[in-house]
Amino acid sequence: MISLLQESFLTLRKYLIILSVVFFGSVGDAFLARGMKHADAIDIHHLPNVFFALANPFVILGIFFLLAFMCSYMTALSFADLTYVLPATAISYVVMVLLAIFWLHEHVSARRWTGVAFIVIGVGVVAGGPSRTEHPSAQVSAKALDGRL
Repeated sequence: MISLLQESFLTLRKYLIILSVVFFGSVGDAFLARGMKHADAIDIHHLPNVFFALANPFVILGIFFLLAFMCSYMTALSFADLTYVLPATAISYVVMVLLAIFWLHEHVSARRWTGVAFIVIGVGVVAGGPSRTEHPSAQVSAKALDGRL
């Protein structure tokens, strides 16, 4: 009973971490985009404009959210394979498009929506698989250790 409760808590924890990756990444990108719309162009000839952009509160918020995204992403990678985490967090593309439409007032073409639909379908395909690759050598080592105890 306790093992089942711990396993369901771990699964809930994993889902919350994946959701935090989606949330912090999407919102961080939206803050950064909003702040950079009010900044001067940044290119190789205007590198000091990076420092001027850092004076914008939306850019600073975007950086903090993206730092939280990186911490969440690293946590997710600590318990699941990249081939699971990356597609599972790809739903952030949908969140990002919705933020772009409703908060940044951007126009999203039908072609872009089609791309987002393909991403969602891909997430559905990948989400059904295991989150961690099982290596046969690790299973054999664990069985050998059990035999010694």
